[in-house]
Formats: sequence, structure tokens, C-alpha cells
Amino acid sequence: MAFMSPMNPNLDSTKSKNHRGSEVGHAPDEELLSYCRQLGEWAKKASLSLLDCSTAIKNKWLHLAADELMSKADSILEGNAKDLAAAPGYNLSPAAVDRLTLTRERIEGISRGFREIASLPDPIGELIGGGTRPNGLQVQKVRVPIGVVLFIYESRPNVTADAAAIAVKSGNAIILRGGKEAFHSSVAIVKLLQQTATVCGIPENAIQLVETLDRDAVGALLRQSSTIDVAIPRGGESLVRRVVAEATMPVLKHFDGNCHVYVDRDADLEMAVRIVMNSKTQRMGVCNAAESLLVDAPIAPEFLKMLEPGFKEKGIELRGDVKTCSLMPSAVKGTEEDWAKEYLGPIMSVCVVDGVDAAIAHINRYGSKHTDAIVTNDLPTSRRFVQRVDSAAVMVNASTRFNDGGELGLGAEIGISTDKIHARGPCGLTELTTYKYVVIGEGQIRE
Repeated sequence: MAFMSPMNPNLDSTKSKNHRGSEVGHAPDEELLSYCRQLGEWAKKASLSLLDCSTAIKNKWLHLAADELMSKADSILEGNAKDLAAAPGYNLSPAAVDRLTLTRERIEGISRGFREIASLPDPIGELIGGGTRPNGLQVQKVRVPIGVVLFIYESRPNVTADAAAIAVKSGNAIILRGGKEAFHSSVAIVKLLQQTATVCGIPENAIQLVETLDRDAVGALLRQSSTIDVAIPRGGESLVRRVVAEATMPVLKHFDGNCHVYVDRDADLEMAVRIVMNSKTQRMGVCNAAESLLVDAPIAPEFLKMLEPGFKEKGIELRGDVKTCSLMPSAVKGTEEDWAKEYLGPIMSVCVVDGVDAAIAHINRYGSKHTDAIVTNDLPTSRRFVQRVDSAAVMVNASTRFNDGGELGLGAEIGISTDKIHARGPCGLTELTTYKYVVIGEGQIRE
């Protein structure tokens, strides 16, 4: 179908009305509220129709969309160029501009992700428990879609496509509320996804983009608990906290990504250098990049000296504790705030600790429960670290950058949850499902 929106034409879809929307709990005007209510109602209707879509239909769409992403790459890049041209006006950091930027290689990566999702088992209808009761009742615990997902995210146009693919494959309708910085990119991507979905028999409005940039739209959408089943914010801490404060439906979230690498006294130090450098510098503006380094005291003098050239080459500023500063004159004295900071750039906190228990205590105090890694050749030490560190993902002798849906075999992700209820870690197909009990009898009644 042609790209369309239920939005009232009187609503401004291209300018951000940056006024009362920053106030938590502010009541949106009735026109905007009506538009957001319509989005929810259309998504709910689409989610019910999706229940009739077979795995074959969903996979056909994923493959067709993957083809079209590549064949229509020019139109997507044209939209992205408009967003990049406007980026200086938004005062975006270099890391944010990197997240905003699309290239043919990145579009190819999105296309490849669609095919990977198509190759994954369809979770819907999976029997995940049950049995036969003494009275003959057959009890089945069956996986089903959540229903309607409201996805609120910032300037990551590739995430627009990933989220839509995961939602539809897992049987959910999705309402996409992207940031103004990536508006033109998201419009181009969603137009393509909607057109290919209709061709394949995916219900109309299974994928919808919020086309007003009025910040009050977020608050209005978060009031639609009668039609929207879950909200997933993906972006800065202020965005996530606003969603948590205003949502009238459950929220899957993580506030920040203060990820640690702990280098143990029994580590292979050359391996540790590679892991630390990759964790921090492979891509700095992402939530699974390492922000904090902990080094076991006995190996600190040698190891920090080994790290110094690489950090200098990458322009990394180190904020250290007293011991670190005494061993690395280039380090700046850190503060309590630094140990808990998500920098999303060329800064890293460094502390020297006395053994694995001290490292665990530091991580559990200052970490964000996202991703934490240990480098060690001692099996009992690694087991203790894995058991005691309270994070969504714990890495042993591997980079924190592997806590990613694609890297962990999920095809892609809609976000990484640091919650403990329902979903934790990368949220892929299974994490966008719930379950229901189906009970089959032969006339049994309860005495």
C-alpha cells in the first residue's frame, strides 16, 4: 500500500513542538490524543489479524523486505542524507552522528538481519509446558504474542527496521516512535516495510510510524493501555525515565550501560589487552561498550603499562583511582561519580582492586546490570564471578560487545533489558512473547 498515516492533516508532522511535552504527566491536547488513540486501535486490530498469519507468510515478508532494502537503498540513503544534514542543528555528539549514519554496508547488514530472523524458529504456538492431570484434563502452556508493542527510540534508523522485523515475526503489531534526528530515514524504511508487508498478506497497520514529532505524542501514547500492551524505550536515560514515569502499561527497559571488564591475576595479559581495547574502542557510542576497567592489584603495574599505548592511540582519557594514577601518570583522578558513569565516548574509569571479590563488589555497587566481563584462566574464579555478578550478561574471556541480539544468535534485538521480570538481556523473538494455558477436557467438572 502507499505510505499513509491516520494522522489528522492539521497536525504538524515535520516540526518538533518542543514545549510542554517535557513535563512528566502533562495532558496532551485532544487532537493529538485522538491521533495516538487511533494508532493504538489500528495496531490492536492488526495484532489480532496477525494471529492468522502463518510462519511461511511472515518469512516471505522478511525475505522480500530484505531484497527491497537493498534494491531501494538509494531512497533510504536519500532520507538519511537529509537527517545528517540537519544533525548539526541538533548538537549531536560524534557518537550520536555515528548511530544516525546509514551506509550501503549498514543497509546490507539490516537486510542480512532480516534473513537471519526468517531462518529462526517461529516461537508462536510453541508448547512450553503442561501435561495430563489425574482427572484426564490435558494442560498445555503455549507461547503467544504479547500483542501491540510501542517502541520509543532515538536516532538509530537501523533500529526502525530491526524492531519491525522482530515484532512481526513474533506475531506483534508495532508502533514506532523514533527521534526527530532520524525522521526522514525512518519514513523511508517504514514505507518500504509497509509496502512489502501488504504484498505478502501481513495485515495493514501491523507496522506504524508516529509521524508527528510533537513530544506530547509520547505522553499520549503512553496513556493507551487499552490497546498497547508493552512499551519499550531505547535511548538515553532521560528518555527511559520519562517513559517509566508516564507509562500506563508494562515497560521493558535499561537505563544505562556502565559495562565493566575485570582483569584477574590469572589472566592471559595479551588476551586481556585485546578484550579491553575491543570492549571500549570497537564502537564507543553503544550500550555494550565497556566504560569501566578493574585490574587485579598483583598484575596492575604490568598490565596498565601494556594498555597505555593502545589507549593513547585511540585518544582514551582514563579516570583512575589513587593506585591507577600512581601507575599511569596520564590518568586523571576520578571521582565516585566516574565509577558509575556511562560515557558513550573516549573516556574510561579504571580502578585497581584486590581480587575477584573486590571486583564483584565494585560491579554490583556501581554497575548498571547490563554487561560485565572477566578475563582469567582460573576456572573457580570465573565461576565465582559468573555466579555473583548481578547483570543481564556476564562474559568470560570475551568482549562486552558480544551482548547483542545478532551476536548471540537472536537474529536482531529490539533492545537489551536490565529488568529481571519477563525478559532480561537482548530482547529478540521469544522476549516479545508471553504464554497462555490451553486446557482440553472431555466433559470434566470440578467437584
